[in-house]
Amino acid sequence: MRFSQLLLPTLKEDPAEAEVISHKLLLRGGFIRKLTSGVYSYLPLGLAAIRKVERIVREEMQRAGAQEVLLPMVQPADLWQESERWTKYGPELLRFTDRHQRESCLGPTHEEVITDLIRKTVHSYRNLPLNLYQIQTKFRDEIRPRFGLMRGREFIMKDGYSFDATNEGANTTYQKMHEAYSRIFTRCGLAFRAVEADTGTIGGSFSHEFMVLAATGEDTIVVCQHCDYAANMEKARCQEPEPVATPALEAMTKVETVGKKKVQAVCEFLQIPAEDLVKTLVYMAEDKPVAVLLRGDHEVQPVKLANTLGVNTDHLRLADDKEIFDATGVPSGYLGPIGLKIPVVADRELTRMHNFVVGANEKNFHLVNANMGRDFPVPQVADLRMVTEADHCPACGGALTLTRGIEVGHIFKLGTKYSESLKATFLDAQGAEQPFIMGCYGIGVSRTIAAAIEQNHDKDGMIFPLPIAPFQVILLNLSPKDAEITAASEGLYNELTRLGIEVLLDDRDERPGSKFKDADLIGIPLRVMVGKSFSSEGAIEIRTRWDGETHKVPHTEGVAAIRSLIAKETQRFQASN
Repeated sequence: MRFSQLLLPTLKEDPAEAEVISHKLLLRGGFIRKLTSGVYSYLPLGLAAIRKVERIVREEMQRAGAQEVLLPMVQPADLWQESERWTKYGPELLRFTDRHQRESCLGPTHEEVITDLIRKTVHSYRNLPLNLYQIQTKFRDEIRPRFGLMRGREFIMKDGYSFDATNEGANTTYQKMHEAYSRIFTRCGLAFRAVEADTGTIGGSFSHEFMVLAATGEDTIVVCQHCDYAANMEKARCQEPEPVATPALEAMTKVETVGKKKVQAVCEFLQIPAEDLVKTLVYMAEDKPVAVLLRGDHEVQPVKLANTLGVNTDHLRLADDKEIFDATGVPSGYLGPIGLKIPVVADRELTRMHNFVVGANEKNFHLVNANMGRDFPVPQVADLRMVTEADHCPACGGALTLTRGIEVGHIFKLGTKYSESLKATFLDAQGAEQPFIMGCYGIGVSRTIAAAIEQNHDKDGMIFPLPIAPFQVILLNLSPKDAEITAASEGLYNELTRLGIEVLLDDRDERPGSKFKDADLIGIPLRVMVGKSFSSEGAIEIRTRWDGETHKVPHTEGVAAIRSLIAKETQRFQASN
């Protein structure tokens, strides 16, 4: 492809609408253009990068035994009503009515559609296991679409679904997909971790997110420094509290704490550390109040709390001051667990606490030397809090690190959630009807491109990993009016193209500085320059974008040098067997 013929509207300045680096660079580099809020057109270079990811996905899905299908984007409401997600999914589901007054939605995901397909076409265990996938546009009506391709309303996604006859078979399929996803992101040239994750609105028994590690990531992930344990903050488990010897229980006393509402203020006034105080928070769970007991220096993890209470996170929120007073008769800041008339749950860290401070359920007072079991009943206890770097790994006891990541893939073991609700069954070897045991597996294809840029960029622009770069080589003719330089550039271009190397020839009549800036901006891995060195020495210069090194080689050896650099860089991203 010749730059002079390419639709590549680069920009010199960051667009005002762009907040994160990938959004800025994709717009500046001419990869995408905004149509409306959260909806983008993919220009040639943007689409070329996406096709690279898709090719890797297809190859690894085929290697794992999955078959490609293409399912309708418009989905009838009755399927979602069967699965009971029509109302539960929330406003992100774009619902509409056609001319015949039939309700439908634009597909944000395809569990219902694929389950309907299989219940109509597969009836025997002899046809199992079955693993199907598609690469297709999805639509989720995000309330605040932002960050370009990171969180849009319309996006390209690979979604796959497996059907097994047994739990053992489903576990095997899940592991195959885990391995396939690891190969996919390795081949894409990304540094990533597979982390334990909450199943969310998709449902199922367990899941893993594949997170691209980036300082600008929107998610915090917990990583063990000593073993393979990794989890997102929603799923990260706190280590089981170690039993402690019960000390002498002191007499509980009431202390005046005028105006001291916050944990820090109470602790400073009483001259105690925050770990010796238990705070009582009130949440509204499906509009019903529930008290949550937590150590003073810890924070509630809302997803853990929602799962413990058996409610959707969309129906869980902190109560306001009026709701707290209406539920307890106590002003906020002085609430405690003793004598509460609303349901109470406690973080399990409280099981090793004694003689702690709590609110006295009376304005301007706290209680010192309170004890669970003696002064108030032991409530339901669960892991409810955020993990911190002070915690230890729940798997091996090693040190934990909190880092940032961008979710690019998510795999779920669904079990029979959808097959039971949609009555999708098969006949087993004994002729008995059984529900399919399902899994689902998603990759944000367009999001993967944005994540790659968040992880790989510098002050000059993108640094594409070679496997997903829109071109492998950008060849700069630095003096288009010079017949010899132009002839050498054209010769290199034709030979590289003949060998199957993807080359963008910058044949524009522009200053070298402008060509260098555009080459760095769009992040093509290899920059080949034909200019003064060719005229004076018969040499060309090859600059590797990933490390900034420049190699000067004779023109006659240029093709071999380029092929060697591509081979070495490709080898870095080969997935293991």
